[in-house]
Amino acid sequence: MCSAKAATALPYLLPTLPPVLARLFLVRHGEVHNPGHVCYGDLPGFALGPAGRRQARAAAAYLAPSGAELIVSSPLRRARETAGIIGRRLGAPPVTDTRLTEWRLGARWAGVVWEDLPTAFPGELEAYLDHPADLPFSPESIGAAAERVVDLVSELGRAHPGGRAILVSHQDPIQAARLLLTDGRLADLHTDKPAHGSVLTLAPGSPWRLAAVWNPPGPTAPFPPDAAR
Repeated sequence: MCSAKAATALPYLLPTLPPVLARLFLVRHGEVHNPGHVCYGDLPGFALGPAGRRQARAAAAYLAPSGAELIVSSPLRRARETAGIIGRRLGAPPVTDTRLTEWRLGARWAGVVWEDLPTAFPGELEAYLDHPADLPFSPESIGAAAERVVDLVSELGRAHPGGRAILVSHQDPIQAARLLLTDGRLADLHTDKPAHGSVLTLAPGSPWRLAAVWNPPGPTAPFPPDAAR
């Protein structure tokens, strides 16, 4: 026989998890037409070249069966063009969000030819390649760039729990966000970076898990660009 105390006890409530996306697809924009090797950063213009359009179409074909219903893009032209190609294939019009823009370190170097960086900003390219998580001269830390992308991911999860979202952005913000979501180290920014048109698929969890990496067929532009000469 149950006691009165037991009969009136509150039921045990299971802890609730915060709403999250079911899948996250991080897409780097396609290759840009940039024969002059300019550090374009957040400069206007700099559209996709023929290779970049092919990469975007290949990414769109790869993502077609993904079930993604949300496409959010950096406001910069190369990302918007990539997102537009993907959106037409998936029947989902992209929207833009400034949190997906290029790492603001690029704004410091914008307009300078890559090969001239050592003269224009002595030691900075070497520092970027050697210790990207510790750059006192950068207008924005790579940690801050990662956090703004992750903030958008969290916001989309709250607004569309169980949804599938494609974010089209730039190499360093995508890589930094991946590392932050998966409990990686920002010091490893240059390890296994996404190529032009690449798609990183992440599954939710604590931490998130890198479920798949897809790269478009064909060669990609080397980095730094002077390696091509």
